[in-house]
Amino acid sequence: MRVQRRLDAQKHTILNLSTTLGQGGEACVYALPDDDNLVAKIYHQPKSVYAQKLATMIANPPDNPTADAGHISIAWPVDLLQAEHNSTEVVGFLMPRIQRMRSIIDFYNPKTRRQHCPLFNYQYLHRTARNLAASVAALHNRGYCIGDVNESNILVSNTALVTLVDTDSFQVQDPQQNITYRCEVGKPEFTPPELQGKTFAECDRTVEHDLFGLAVLIFQLLMEGSHPFAGIYLGGGEPPPIEARIKDGHFTYSQQRRVPYTPPRISPPLSILAPELQQLFIRCFESGHIHPQQRPSAQTWLAALTEAENQLVNCTLNSQHRYGKHLKSCPWCERRERLRGRDPFPSLQAIKLGEHLQPLPPPPQKPVIKPRVDVPNYATVASVPLNSYSYSKVTLTHKYLPVICGFLGMVVAGSLNFLNWSNLNFWGSSSSNASPTLNSIQANRQSGGYVNHYKQGKVSYKHRDYERAVDNFSQVIAQDPENTIAYVNRGNARYNLKDYEGAIEDFTQALQINPATIKAYVNRGNARYALATFSSDPIRDYKLAIADFNQAVLFNPLEAEAYIRRGIVRYELAQYSGNAKQDFQLAIADFNQAININPRKPEAFFQRGIVLYDLAQYSGDFEKNYQQAIEDFNQAININPSMARVYVRRGIVRYELAQYGNLNNVAERLKALDDLQTAAKLFLSQGDIDSYQQTLSNVCVVVDTKCDELLRNPDNYLFLRSDLQTPSATQKNVTSVP
Repeated sequence: MRVQRRLDAQKHTILNLSTTLGQGGEACVYALPDDDNLVAKIYHQPKSVYAQKLATMIANPPDNPTADAGHISIAWPVDLLQAEHNSTEVVGFLMPRIQRMRSIIDFYNPKTRRQHCPLFNYQYLHRTARNLAASVAALHNRGYCIGDVNESNILVSNTALVTLVDTDSFQVQDPQQNITYRCEVGKPEFTPPELQGKTFAECDRTVEHDLFGLAVLIFQLLMEGSHPFAGIYLGGGEPPPIEARIKDGHFTYSQQRRVPYTPPRISPPLSILAPELQQLFIRCFESGHIHPQQRPSAQTWLAALTEAENQLVNCTLNSQHRYGKHLKSCPWCERRERLRGRDPFPSLQAIKLGEHLQPLPPPPQKPVIKPRVDVPNYATVASVPLNSYSYSKVTLTHKYLPVICGFLGMVVAGSLNFLNWSNLNFWGSSSSNASPTLNSIQANRQSGGYVNHYKQGKVSYKHRDYERAVDNFSQVIAQDPENTIAYVNRGNARYNLKDYEGAIEDFTQALQINPATIKAYVNRGNARYALATFSSDPIRDYKLAIADFNQAVLFNPLEAEAYIRRGIVRYELAQYSGNAKQDFQLAIADFNQAININPRKPEAFFQRGIVLYDLAQYSGDFEKNYQQAIEDFNQAININPSMARVYVRRGIVRYELAQYGNLNNVAERLKALDDLQTAAKLFLSQGDIDSYQQTLSNVCVVVDTKCDELLRNPDNYLFLRSDLQTPSATQKNVTSVP
């Protein structure tokens, strides 16, 4: 088959499509002969309405929340394809080719997960849910609705990255023509109650409809594949189908009314979920049954899932068991016993021996599960109707727990902590390390092209044209294979292109030439830290990063950056170790050392403040730790007033002090609001739209009301302060939260 790719109004190119990758009832997908990154989707029966809808989509693509990771989270149409001999007939379109990913059901179904990806533990399931929520939020921010939310149009990688596919079936609004291109299909088990039994071709979908399906998928990810409306029927006659239960609002784990169902015997209890997540599911499936607008937004899910993942701890018996620290013991060990030895997250040793794929052995004797002693027990959320949205009062012995707004912390810690380090510093001839300078290179090389390549690489790097910088430094290396500086600078450029493995190779080569190249140790540690985010063994990569930072400070005990980076990695390692408090103390020691070396390092103060905030959970006086964290954030802002993420963190801590401390509630909330507003404006001015949107979500939490109005008009903050200065009944109660 031959088709035309329309690059613009005047330029076309012919594509010869011969290799079929898949076929459905509506279209066929072909590989491109000269581009492995794209595929062509050709309709069996092209229609003019398809062309109009696709043109609107191509002109208004959504943001890609995983662009920094080099991953495509939404397989959006790229170009239109026309018939070879008819330039006006659109027969299909080009879209990104998604490879090495599986349907999301293969991950939330315990059996297929065990077979295809046994290392995919509960933390990875949280990360998958986060990435899914982020992708849906990106679509909703641009006014799109998925419509047909279901497991078949969501793909997941072994590293928990998510891609939404079949995007041409989404509901699209053309604001210029005032036309809505509807999504005409849907699966009943993911369809909200208000649309059950409706003809989708006659319905305009809304964001609230998508949010129901999103919540179902998140529930299945975190509850071992169980559907929120599946259960054992207690009534008479035949059990109603899932769609009837959804329409009646019979959430199996209902806390607001009695329903004729109990959870399936093999399903985990709802208490396995973080308390905030429990409340969001209740809000979606119970309060949202009558009032769809009460369903949590995708951004709300993203924030809560981020915090829930951050609160996971390791089992002392099986490092693959991760569970919420609100629980007293490992639920996966208990579940393994209930399943007659079938471990939902098999140990590394069991996987190595292939035991996870063996038939079930005879029921083993129940082992004694040692309770964790390094993580305190926390107050849990009370089972109350969500419309009051109040929580159980925190006792004096546990009042330091940030039950509610801790979820905001990971939004910043996970997505913002490392962003400021995404661009490695260019290492030029002014470096203090013992390596050749440009002058020595010029003395040893008579070729003008050699020097020009170096200069051009330096200029390209400065202008963030990293691909050209790589090319130029490669030319330098070709003429001088022993040039340490060229390897380090090419490694820096590759790092900024997210080619972390290539960067590590360059830094390693530089160290083989000159083992005393301190910058190579520091930057290789940075690359290994970044690689851990996508690694199947993050602990290994974190430890390799620490080894590099150790070498850097061994060669130069005054290398402040190495101490800062090592402290950050030690902080990350705390989530995997059995003694988080000790790891936090080691991280603080590194930040202290960096500050002693250079008191003008704002990053050291910022990172130390983050650790002090988390360390408060292990302290008998959380207010003292919170105040110390605020002092560090103050120092960072004094040094660099444009660090938006510091304002976000300080705002979060101030808000939690208002909720749980003995300070003036309204005054502290106003300070928190001021910090978050400042951060939002800074993010916007810096072009960081994702962080800007996340910060607006945090503002919504602090002000409690008018969130929709804020998101429609984010520049209008006047009404927010008036709301806080005249607190409502719920705001006067320090145990109630937004």
